[in-house]
Amino acid sequence: MNSYRIPEIAKQYTDYDMIQIHTDLPDFPELRTRLLFAFLNGSSKLSASSELFALATSLVQLALDTHDMVIASNDIKEKKAARSRQLKVLAGDYFSSRFYHLLAQAGQIEIIKQLSEAICEVNRLKMNLYIKMKQLKLTAEDYLHQTVEIKSQLFLSFSDLMSDTYEQDWPDILRSFAQCEIIFEEIFHIEAIASFRGSWAFWHILQHGTKEERKQLHAEESDQTKVRTLLHKYNIKSQLYQMLDTHTKQLQAIVQQLDSDKLISELFHIGEPFLRFLAKPSKVMEEI
Repeated sequence: MNSYRIPEIAKQYTDYDMIQIHTDLPDFPELRTRLLFAFLNGSSKLSASSELFALATSLVQLALDTHDMVIASNDIKEKKAARSRQLKVLAGDYFSSRFYHLLAQAGQIEIIKQLSEAICEVNRLKMNLYIKMKQLKLTAEDYLHQTVEIKSQLFLSFSDLMSDTYEQDWPDILRSFAQCEIIFEEIFHIEAIASFRGSWAFWHILQHGTKEERKQLHAEESDQTKVRTLLHKYNIKSQLYQMLDTHTKQLQAIVQQLDSDKLISELFHIGEPFLRFLAKPSKVMEEI
């Protein structure tokens, strides 16, 4: 069985001085990439291509995530910020070109087609989500569900390639991992007021808050003190923690039904950050 070394291989495409000095990149999609690699590598038919497919998919995901970081406004006049914006656009385009090149070079035209169709679906889902956000017609539950779908689409494109044994399990396990990943990230990002707007917490408070509180959320610039007061009032961190606990237990139950002890062990290892976090409830709740 091949060892997992995709993040190291990807560095030859991401670790350029121009990018490192002048802009920042999103996090590498480690969890979903490792998950895809584990399933593909466990298949006798796909193990030889597991590294290539997972690497190409991770580069596409990184390209999409990089472009998502580009500020929409063209009014950036400060030279450093403008350069950072331009490099994000170029970096995203470059990662996309590497995905095409790697798969075309290997003669994997069908996989190019599958991932290209998945990119279209990701963009469609994003547009639908952004429209609902703009219209303020989104619940916290809708936000979580649609974000899971957006994060999962590229990796779901491999569902038909999975062996009959895992064809049904793959979508459920992938979505469950993506859901835990999103909730996990929301817990740690909640204190960053800059990322509050559009987060699960934002939509939850908008859904359940008073008229005055909703008015505060509609303001173009959020008052940090007021936002923290609302986060405390609605027990946001505590709710997210409980959600992570619930979904992690549901994920464990699904994983334990697989018929491969080796795959089960690998999936538990991938989910270890969630388990470690939940294993220290007293410290976490004190911080909450």
